[in-house]
Amino acid sequence: MINIQDFYIGKTFDAHTYFGAHLEKDGVWFRVYAPCAEKVSLIGDFNQWQGQWMERCEYHGVYQLFLSNAKPGMLYKYKIYGGGRVTDHCDPYGFGMELRPGSASVIVDLKEYHFQDSNWLKQRQKSYEQPMNIYEMHLGSWKTKSETSSSWYTYDELAKPLISYLSENGYNYVEFMPLCEHPADCSWGYQTTGYFSPTSRYGTAAQLKALVDACHQARIGVIMDFVPVHFAMDDYGLALFDGTPLYEYPNDAVGQSEWGTCNFMHSRGEVCSFLQSAANYWLSEFHFDGIRMDAISRIIYWQGDPSRGVNKNAVEFVRFMNQGLHRLHPTAVLIAEDSTNFLKVTAPVEYDGLGFDYKWDLGWMNDTLNYFRTPPWERPAHYHDLSFSMDYFYNELYLLPFSHDEVVHGKATILQKMWGDYEYKFPQCRALYAYMYLHPGKKLNFMGNEIGQFREWDESRPQDWDILKYPLHDAFHRYIQTLNKYYLSLDALHAKEYHKDYFHWLQINAAENSVYIFQRGLGEGAVIGVFNFSDQLWESYPCTFPEKTRVQELLSSDWEIYGGSTPVPRRKVHSTKTVGKQYLLTLDLPPFSARVFQVLSSGGKK
Repeated sequence: MINIQDFYIGKTFDAHTYFGAHLEKDGVWFRVYAPCAEKVSLIGDFNQWQGQWMERCEYHGVYQLFLSNAKPGMLYKYKIYGGGRVTDHCDPYGFGMELRPGSASVIVDLKEYHFQDSNWLKQRQKSYEQPMNIYEMHLGSWKTKSETSSSWYTYDELAKPLISYLSENGYNYVEFMPLCEHPADCSWGYQTTGYFSPTSRYGTAAQLKALVDACHQARIGVIMDFVPVHFAMDDYGLALFDGTPLYEYPNDAVGQSEWGTCNFMHSRGEVCSFLQSAANYWLSEFHFDGIRMDAISRIIYWQGDPSRGVNKNAVEFVRFMNQGLHRLHPTAVLIAEDSTNFLKVTAPVEYDGLGFDYKWDLGWMNDTLNYFRTPPWERPAHYHDLSFSMDYFYNELYLLPFSHDEVVHGKATILQKMWGDYEYKFPQCRALYAYMYLHPGKKLNFMGNEIGQFREWDESRPQDWDILKYPLHDAFHRYIQTLNKYYLSLDALHAKEYHKDYFHWLQINAAENSVYIFQRGLGEGAVIGVFNFSDQLWESYPCTFPEKTRVQELLSSDWEIYGGSTPVPRRKVHSTKTVGKQYLLTLDLPPFSARVFQVLSSGGKK
């Protein structure tokens, strides 16, 4: 039994253990919170949708009813009388819903599935010192049962092909776009009606658990998108739930979002308890390893607009929620999608932070993609736009995203964004990804980026896997696989990445050449990236090192095996030469290229 007073004041994380439809030995308890309702009737399969009046509980606003003939799989709704209207609502705490356009809740036995991932959970960590290479995906449009069909795979059917693909391609995390039930496919799950219901598009709660369990047994972490800011306006959902604005603001100026949805009223305790419990539910019941929270700028500022000021109640809500989730799930990760300059997003709450573990670096994403859109002859003027990210990198714990948001609605895919014609896009995109994977910060890529998708993402169509029959796309895919595997295996690319001593610019004043050189890590095992983002070949280009260094070339984005023009060299080990007071390595830098080296030895005097 929850502490009902904590529920009212926004302090509970287990409201779902009381509200909703709960199986008992001899039936089902139904409980719903509708404080301004005049009366509530329970309708469903168990009473031929004729309705039975629910009883007012001793707790304010709570209606309940026990039915001995209710069974798992049966559909139900609450018919709520209030505010001069009668509306059939799905259960806010329902653990399942029927497939759209249906909108009824489903009685679910949450104990049906038994996890086998205890070893994974025991060794799970937040990965501050470990690689986190995230494959972001929309479950319904990764692959379908037919290339010409929108017939979805179920959660458990996807497990085998997805895990095989992630493992082969070097991803150790997968992030699912929202899996909470939602009415419109085109919202991608970001306009929710069932905060405790896995979308029935892909199956049942048990099948989703099986997918997560299978990922864990293959040593792949699973993150889910969560939307704590706004919800769908559909009348059977949360909107005007008891005839009044129970979950949303009563004022349209702040009650409706830019997406045509209702904004949660985070100053109301019952709303905070609802959202906190939902986040805890996904982490507890489904063993998700983390939650990525959408649109945090709209939590921080009223309507996401800094000029309107900080929404203090919403900020306090997210601080309390994150602090509580850390206490309940100390090894799960909490990630903020936030585009603001608000300070301490990833600082602990006890140090006046918001309590997230990571924040998407949307500044890095925008600056980087804008740079690669720029014609080569204009890049010298924008040289430090690309290096600017390291000026603020240590302010937060950042994750570098090329997400779904960057490949839809006329924005063009990552490959398309590159300047120039078809033949110029591939070398630039290969160089871009080398820069991304050598840059400090965790990584996230949306599905299709890894195969050089040219068509913008469409939730109604599977990825264009057939493009891999074209040599440039196939070579690009192999290149991304190689980068991913180096990222996972080379300590220098993830250990101590949030410590300033482990990143060094070796060249950051070559604007006229559009050349950048930096080092990750220290001493033996460090990784060095040499980047030429111009359209010119620089022959025997002098690379300056602080000490005598011997390096092995791991990768060049211009090697022929990846679609470039440079044969893979037989000799991959190079040593600096002493020229005056400098240690130099002279390298040929093809146009739009990246060369990656690992330090074999360093040090010594002239």
